[in-house]
Amino acid sequence: MPLKKDIERKRGNRFGFWFFHTAVRIFGLSGAYGLLYFVAVYYLVLDRAAVGASMAYVRRRFPLHGRLRRLFDVYLLFVNQGRSLIDRYYVLAGGQDIQIDIVGMDRLREMLGKSRGLILLTAHVGNWQVALTALRRLGKTVHLLMRREDNPAVRASLNIGSEGDAVRILYTDDALGGVIEAMKAIEGGDLISIMGDRAYDFSALEAPLLGGTVRFPYGAFTIAAAAQCPVVVLLSAKTGTKRYVVDVSKVIDPPIGRREEKQERIQECVARFAGILQEYAVEHPYQWFVFRDMWKSNR
Repeated sequence: MPLKKDIERKRGNRFGFWFFHTAVRIFGLSGAYGLLYFVAVYYLVLDRAAVGASMAYVRRRFPLHGRLRRLFDVYLLFVNQGRSLIDRYYVLAGGQDIQIDIVGMDRLREMLGKSRGLILLTAHVGNWQVALTALRRLGKTVHLLMRREDNPAVRASLNIGSEGDAVRILYTDDALGGVIEAMKAIEGGDLISIMGDRAYDFSALEAPLLGGTVRFPYGAFTIAAAAQCPVVVLLSAKTGTKRYVVDVSKVIDPPIGRREEKQERIQECVARFAGILQEYAVEHPYQWFVFRDMWKSNR
């Protein structure tokens, strides 16, 4: 499926990543976090696009907050996203003292014990990179079904695809959108990770979210229906300076039935995923890193 060029401005540059990587090595995590308070002010004042997109979420999540309080909410989103990026680097650099608790691990192992793989459906919330690192203990290869990252600084500094055999990338802008490769991986007992909160130009269905309506891509559920494998919602949340909770306890069964029935089941799956994201926003309001107006744009 051809994709239109993503025109949203990419944030981050090589110097910025180098700066924080160096800060972590010299001052540790807490010291690097301290620098974020100043950087977040810079983006709050100068990055009007990011502030506007974040406000779309903040207005719905905190409807009783006034203008100044909402600006502070956006500021906290920026600070927490910075922490997430620093943690990602810290883990890749060999930091071993990040404690990651996994909720639902026993059930996940049980499903994988049936000799078939499954789909991990995640979103731009929490720290999905750290979550995938935690799942290495399963001994399975995780295939990321994703678009090509066209920001060289982000790709290089976050080492996307550098985890060797543990994590591989299937590009959606290749022939057939990586679906054939994904099906083979599931058949071989591996995991497929898909972002489920951005439609871009893929087929999407509407579902309620935080008092509005959002278009969600449903490709994960189409693949699940074809492969007859479960969809596990993968979420993570930072709960301390060096502690995360990864939740894989929410499982959505693959849609079944005739064509008309299956489409109805897919709609139900999309609505359930939206409901799970809303629950996350209520519990962890400042770890929502979508940074776009989901209620206005279908991209």
